[in-house]
Amino acid sequence: MTTKYMRLFKNEQEDSHFWPSFTDLLTTILLCFMLIFIIMMVIKSLQIKEMKQTIDQIMGVRSQLVNELKAEFQDSSAGIEVDEKTGAMIFNTEILFSYDQSELKPASLEFLDEFVPKYLDVLLKSGYEDYVAEIIIEGHTDRDGPYLYNLRLAQDRAYSVADYILSDDFPYKEIQSQLENKLTVNSKSYTDFRTNEQGEYSADESRRVEFKFRLKDEEILNKTRELLGK
Repeated sequence: MTTKYMRLFKNEQEDSHFWPSFTDLLTTILLCFMLIFIIMMVIKSLQIKEMKQTIDQIMGVRSQLVNELKAEFQDSSAGIEVDEKTGAMIFNTEILFSYDQSELKPASLEFLDEFVPKYLDVLLKSGYEDYVAEIIIEGHTDRDGPYLYNLRLAQDRAYSVADYILSDDFPYKEIQSQLENKLTVNSKSYTDFRTNEQGEYSADESRRVEFKFRLKDEEILNKTRELLGK
């Protein structure tokens, strides 16, 4: 009886030593997971804060660019309009093209020779260039004719402008390399028509070419979504 009792007592002692040790191990593992989780949350919070600061900075750059473009072209005699929200440069296609044509008028070359360097002096000067992802020449038409016809017409007009300012005939060769890295052309056909002061559709104002810029905010927003796991 004594030997049997001693075995039972010994087993109970071994069990009593085993369970506290196992519990301590589980507690340690849980604490490690909690510590890792807290570290990950702190890192993600810092990353999101940094991305938010970058987005705010980019939005500030957009506002500054719009103001500088307005100041540069406010006294222009060519009737250039600066969109106060986007900074798009808008001018009637009659400056550049005859009705229903996509070949640049001879007089339009002088206009582009004057406009493009001034535009790029603002857009690509030190402090802004790294924020600019893309420069877009965008063609728009009125509602005359089918959608696809106008889609091609607007595209051809935008391409004609790009073709000239990247050609050997353009006098400012030093800015062409900058343009090649950022320039694209686009067509909106008649989908983004304009209205007059009375809010009525205006064919004359709808026929236009726009110079637009896109900042790197899309890339920043996509990165933020990745950090948020969305």
